[in-house]
Amino acid sequence: MKNDIHPEYHTIEVKLVDGSTVQMRSTWGAEGATLTLDVDPSVHPAWTGGGARLMDTGGRVTKFKKKFAGLDF
Repeated sequence: MKNDIHPEYHTIEVKLVDGSTVQMRSTWGAEGATLTLDVDPSVHPAWTGGGARLMDTGGRVTKFKKKFAGLDF
């Protein structure tokens, strides 16, 4: 492995939307820096998995389900 190519890994403070703060280790910023979030991760679909829909464009999902209906996974 090459020397001196990896970023420094240190502790930062993350300020959530509700005003609470959390200590995390990160390569972002400098030691002791504060990262303020614009999006609340406790309700955002990217982190909660909510709101995901399966779009059946062209009947591909239906065709797949029909093709493999008899198999047990």
